[in-house]
Amino acid sequence: MTTVKMVAVDMDGTFLDDKKQYNQARFLALYQQLTARGIKFVVASGNQYYQLTSFFPEITHEIAYVAENGAWILDRDEKLFCGSFSRSDIDAVIDTLQNGHYPGLRYLLCGRNSAYYFDETDEKWLAKMRHYCHRLKKIGSIDEAKDDRLFKFALNLSDDYVEPLMADIARLHQGAAAATSCGHGSVDLIVPGNHKAHGLGLLAQRWGISHDEVLAFGDGGNDLEMLKQSGFSFAMGNAPQRVKDAARFLAPNNNDQGVLQVIEEMLAGEGPFAESAR
Repeated sequence: MTTVKMVAVDMDGTFLDDKKQYNQARFLALYQQLTARGIKFVVASGNQYYQLTSFFPEITHEIAYVAENGAWILDRDEKLFCGSFSRSDIDAVIDTLQNGHYPGLRYLLCGRNSAYYFDETDEKWLAKMRHYCHRLKKIGSIDEAKDDRLFKFALNLSDDYVEPLMADIARLHQGAAAATSCGHGSVDLIVPGNHKAHGLGLLAQRWGISHDEVLAFGDGGNDLEMLKQSGFSFAMGNAPQRVKDAARFLAPNNNDQGVLQVIEEMLAGEGPFAESAR
């Protein structure tokens, strides 16, 4: 019988409801059961580490984070991995983004110390992004962030231009940057290979856990590698079909506390976690 030894959750559209909230009392009761059984809890999100920790004030020093879509990985405050683009690759990507082929494109450049935006960035969009990036600074040029490790571009544009942009990144920056869609016109450009599955793999190796022993939840294109890798992978009911196709199981919607429902099933040995189901 395969048992779960790690639970990994995406946040937006997965662990959080559409109001960006979750049932803290219900989760903390489940977390105590996970801890008692030696099951690790991991937050695996495209969001900034400083934003993610704000959701778990009671336990943030006890859990692990695969933040920024896998670019920054921490276990109980210990920094395990931090990816970075080369300066030449950053300059080349910026040239592509600024070529005018993607009307309405807005972007941040994300690093270990902060996320950054340029002077001309739309203020209304920045107000929204401050909910996701608790550290956000204005810079006049990349030189002002040269002491940081820069590992992600967070883009937003019309859905009509998402596929062409992703195709251009694949064609022009192969091996230097990889595009992953987060839904709703959001696209992240990451260092190739520095995705969530890579982060979970590093943690699994550290803890002596196999991929078959990982329970993972997601709802977006940036969860695909993680869902394909994990033995118990659940797409949320609100996920698009391609994400459901990548997962082995289906969880209830995020607004119905689907993640917590499945964790309860797992702890009770029910559903796909029953010995007879494996």
